[in-house]
Amino acid sequence: MSVTAAKSQTLVIENLNKTFRIKNSTVEVLKDVNFAVKPGEFISIIGPSGCGKSTLLRLVVGLDGEFDGGISLGGNLIKGPGVNRGMVFQEARLYPWLTVEENIFFGLGQQQSPEEKKYIVQEHLELVGLESFAKAYPHQLSGGMQQRVSIARALVNRPQVLLLDEPFGALDAMTRINMQQEILRIWETEKTTILLVTHDIDEAIFLGDRVIVMSQRPATTKTIIPVELPRPRDRNSYDFIKLRKEIHTKFFAEVEVPFAYSI
Repeated sequence: MSVTAAKSQTLVIENLNKTFRIKNSTVEVLKDVNFAVKPGEFISIIGPSGCGKSTLLRLVVGLDGEFDGGISLGGNLIKGPGVNRGMVFQEARLYPWLTVEENIFFGLGQQQSPEEKKYIVQEHLELVGLESFAKAYPHQLSGGMQQRVSIARALVNRPQVLLLDEPFGALDAMTRINMQQEILRIWETEKTTILLVTHDIDEAIFLGDRVIVMSQRPATTKTIIPVELPRPRDRNSYDFIKLRKEIHTKFFAEVEVPFAYSI
């Protein structure tokens, strides 16, 4: 990819501020948030509960347009939702009356022909390893499989940026680890830029190229830590544990409730 092409896909968050009006008072949630994400980069975002991490993702995806500052992708200001950004929430949020393939089909825009849509859905069923469950309904799937459907639906329009809002938080420990491996495989296949919000430091290090640590509310970018560990990463290696301790030391002093470590 040329330098010009790379710059054209960069996500830039600049002097971002967000407040909410609650009854007769104003609550400041985000304050002077600044960072840029290179094309194809995997960014992990951690911070105290309620600090505004999920709000940040909602602003990037365009679900909330009331903020101060700038959010741009490829030099274009984000002013609302678009197919160049996809989002996966903690809950799968599938339509229970639709099959797996119909849920994925629902995420497609209007620019493709019926034949193209059928091919794209099949392609993404294979991407997430659910081709044999195409006709199944959400209630027939495990939690991890439901999240795979959500990820496929978010990717069908081939977004430049995929936003993950604690997508594995409701899963059991072993399923969570398996899903971390899955999202890495998909990321390496699709080369999509990913922003992941998580409460799990091990998960942030295992997945991310960089870890952005947010402060307590009003949240700002307290520190950005590069994860210079080779992939695949060993959670029990000296360097992994050392980096976990560094994040813990820099951040946990201001957090009242400790984060959970994955096993």
